[in-house]
Amino acid sequence: MSSNLQDIKKTSFIGSYTSITISISLVIFMLGLIGLLLINAKKLSDYAKENLGFSVILINDKKEMDIIRLQKELDLADYVLETKLVSKEEAAKDLRETLGEDFVGFLGFNPLFTTIDVKLRANYANTDSISVLEAHLKQNPLVKEIRYQKSLVNKVNENVKKISFALFLFSLLFFSISFALINNTIRLSFYSKRFLINTMQLVGATPGFIRKPFIVKSVFFGALGALFAILMMIITVYFLQNTLEGVILIKDKWVIFALMLILGVFISAISTYFAVNQFLKMKTSDLYY
Repeated sequence: MSSNLQDIKKTSFIGSYTSITISISLVIFMLGLIGLLLINAKKLSDYAKENLGFSVILINDKKEMDIIRLQKELDLADYVLETKLVSKEEAAKDLRETLGEDFVGFLGFNPLFTTIDVKLRANYANTDSISVLEAHLKQNPLVKEIRYQKSLVNKVNENVKKISFALFLFSLLFFSISFALINNTIRLSFYSKRFLINTMQLVGATPGFIRKPFIVKSVFFGALGALFAILMMIITVYFLQNTLEGVILIKDKWVIFALMLILGVFISAISTYFAVNQFLKMKTSDLYY
């Protein structure tokens, strides 16, 4: 009889913590996928912004050394990602290929200007920063004018803000739902232990002494669940790297894995703390309802 009772308790213990581990694994895995999405969203938005920039139109008949010096100065600037010098001859060649006819021969001269195409770093790819840079560069005697598509720059920045805000709200909502799911799973699994908690209180055990073994076990199974989730993420990352190479950027996967492990442990510990506290505050008569 005693052996059967121990087997039942053991089975109940394994079953309750198995459900906790599975729940944590699935939830942490989904949070990891969202983290991967957020990291890639940031990188893709930076990529879109860094393809924005402006063209510095230079005055003709200036010395080549002066032009190269200006380009080098731009290359060294903190706000510049890269520059490309396009001579008036190269610009004429490109336009000739686009139009399919020799407009220089028709006009008798080359009306184009030498330009320096500037790509900005993501933090500076906005109209306010470009306006400041434009005012600064126009003071240079080599510069004729600055050209950029103001409407396109504004549109890209507005869309990036909207998408980032939507992703943030979605992530916050999902994290709240995930926390609630794990919390409810842990609370339900501890429901059968309410009498044990009450008995420990009756014999004089302190709340900290009662909570400690439950939290230690939950942290262990939370970490175990997170490790299973990380294993699933590794398989997913491997699949994405082989099927969506160049589309999905997964350079920061170790950061995501570390955060997944921390979340698994943290959510398990805090949920267990509140679950045990709930039963610590219950009266003996309430335990039967």
